[in-house]
Amino acid sequence: MNTSKYSWPLILLLSLCVSWGAGAQLLLKPTRVFDGKQMHKGWVVLVEASEIAYAGPQTGLKVPKNTEIVSLEGMTLLPGLIEGHSHLLLHPYNETSWNDQVLRESPAERAIRGAVHAEKSLMAGVTTMRDLGSEGAGYADVALKKSIDSGIIPGPRLLVAGPAIVATGAYGPKGFHEGVSVPLGAEPASGLGEVISAVRRQLGGGADFIKIYADYRWTPGAPAQPTFLPEELEAMVHAARSAGKYAVAHASTPEGMKRAILAGVETIEHGDAATGDTYELMKANKTVLYPT
Repeated sequence: MNTSKYSWPLILLLSLCVSWGAGAQLLLKPTRVFDGKQMHKGWVVLVEASEIAYAGPQTGLKVPKNTEIVSLEGMTLLPGLIEGHSHLLLHPYNETSWNDQVLRESPAERAIRGAVHAEKSLMAGVTTMRDLGSEGAGYADVALKKSIDSGIIPGPRLLVAGPAIVATGAYGPKGFHEGVSVPLGAEPASGLGEVISAVRRQLGGGADFIKIYADYRWTPGAPAQPTFLPEELEAMVHAARSAGKYAVAHASTPEGMKRAILAGVETIEHGDAATGDTYELMKANKTVLYPT
């Protein structure tokens, strides 16, 4: 949609009505309402007890008594946005390198940053986010979600992956001699017993879904290669599904993507080198692509 046509500013308040209180009754009157498909003029939105009770032409609504009217003249109201692949605990890489974040910043500092990012995301109109791994900060993303759900801090609804799972030896930081104990950006596991245990441990720790690194660089600077064997991927997906959850895969190579898709992951994250055959396989298996 060409936003310049409407001379926005945008207002994304449908997600923020809860901040007025659970018992608040509000009538929002913007110049336009975007319903996710079409732009409507003359529409209003009635919010009762933090839920949308009506969205449509004002002529079709009898406004309840004691309703607070909020005029949003010149603005456009739209539903909350959903962000499918984020890392609230990270800096942008052009600001701070990944290694420096994982090795030099404490999980507490990164959790505070995540809280700031969460509030900014909500105020920008993002109402739901999937956080795709804490990248070395353990279960700090789970704590961030609990803090939002408990009303301690403002933020969108979060679905969090916890530490994520990578094949033993395939993830960083790297480049240190064998006597150095280095915090890793994900939980390493190998073999059917270990990968199943890792899935169950992370679900027990509060992860909403399991993120798997289906391919990665085995040595710094090397091209990405598949990591887990097909049977390991299948075991992780099955373990997650058995617990009523699901698994997603970081994958950028055709072979890594193929193994993850056939194993039954719900989404492929990145998919940089996907081929036509890869996309056909995704379509056949109803696998969603997040080309972040």
